[in-house]
Amino acid sequence: METPPRLYMTWIAAFTSLAFVGTVVVLAIGGRPDPAALRAVAPLVNGPWRFHPGDDPRWAAQNMDDSAWETIDLSAPATSIDGDVGLPNYVDGWMAHGHPGYQGYAWYRRDVTVPAGDRAWDILGPTAVEDGYELYWNGTRLGGSGQIGSSPRVVGTRPLIFPLPSDATGTRGVLAIRAFMQPGSDAAPNSGGVHVAPTLAPRPQSEALYRVQWWRTIAGYIVEVVEPLAMFALIGLALGIRSRSSQPRFIVFLCVALALSAVKRLDNAIVSWTDLLSLPTYVWLNNVLWMPLSLCAWTWTWNRWTPRRSPAIDIGALFLTALGVLAGVLRVATMTHVFRFGMLALLVWIALRIVRHGPMRGMAMVTMLSILVSQYTGELGSIGIPTIWFPFGIGVTLTQYVYAWAIPLLAVLTVNTLRFRHHSVP
Repeated sequence: METPPRLYMTWIAAFTSLAFVGTVVVLAIGGRPDPAALRAVAPLVNGPWRFHPGDDPRWAAQNMDDSAWETIDLSAPATSIDGDVGLPNYVDGWMAHGHPGYQGYAWYRRDVTVPAGDRAWDILGPTAVEDGYELYWNGTRLGGSGQIGSSPRVVGTRPLIFPLPSDATGTRGVLAIRAFMQPGSDAAPNSGGVHVAPTLAPRPQSEALYRVQWWRTIAGYIVEVVEPLAMFALIGLALGIRSRSSQPRFIVFLCVALALSAVKRLDNAIVSWTDLLSLPTYVWLNNVLWMPLSLCAWTWTWNRWTPRRSPAIDIGALFLTALGVLAGVLRVATMTHVFRFGMLALLVWIALRIVRHGPMRGMAMVTMLSILVSQYTGELGSIGIPTIWFPFGIGVTLTQYVYAWAIPLLAVLTVNTLRFRHHSVP
């Protein structure tokens, strides 16, 4: 027995509502400020730190003379947040403090007094560092983010907690941070090193604050999980109705485009929540594979919405995609611009063909425009259009907002092809 389109629409509405409500709840939880009661006993180790570019393992030692080093203040304005997740207490990196363009190693040091008493103390690592770090107490390595040293492997910085030695209570020691910024990274004028000061906290408040930090980190990338899951669900729906659809070829390429876009978005959460992807691998995958291939897949998808596809558009997209992949490998920005604007020209050509010959023109054009915006938010940002907002204090990008609209639209458009079989492709 065939499922009627109306029932599909009910499922789409229910799934969309559930995803929306769940995402809003996580954003609201993650966006809450650090509880005042926790911060009262768990202060940031901010203020002036001694700073020195370069690398020498001896700089971790407690008795090392750092009096000639520079000073960097890690105190942040009360309203300061980073421009991505919305992490609080964000400060500019070393490039904004006299070291423009510098990439590589640098050290931070400062004296820290651990209160006396019978409580155990932890250091909560800095939640924003470019790109990896190691934390030392009196010359002893406590841990760090990623692997730095002879063969660096940097990963996304996330909340980490490091127990201080039991004999640290009631003493004054030296906290040192060995930071590493991957050479060749894309850098802003305020990039480099530590952006959020670490925290000194007693247990169990340290563990509670650690959970708060993780909620914020999860909220910062929850959309990058929910939307890929919705894309995979749409792939299942599309494949389920393909045999009865008026647009079977469109559906095949739609599934490919959705799969590539889902993986591209999911990588953002993977690199931010786990160590599975190093930052250079993440950048390489995005620039060399996911970005050019997904844009090509969307172009080929929409080229199959009209009764007859244009072979010239397919060939042009294939040629431009090869250029885009090569541009990613060689890291040539001019070639990337040619690829992206060439694809944009092809998509505009497709839109004109849909207006003239495509079925369900109004819905198809609105849906295609939504997908187009999702692929070109960087270009929109370059002309002054805002590309990120902070509902509940957590960053949500223009791409994420557009996909939240485009995925249900694509689902409705796909289901509606069941009602237009007389438009089927020969």
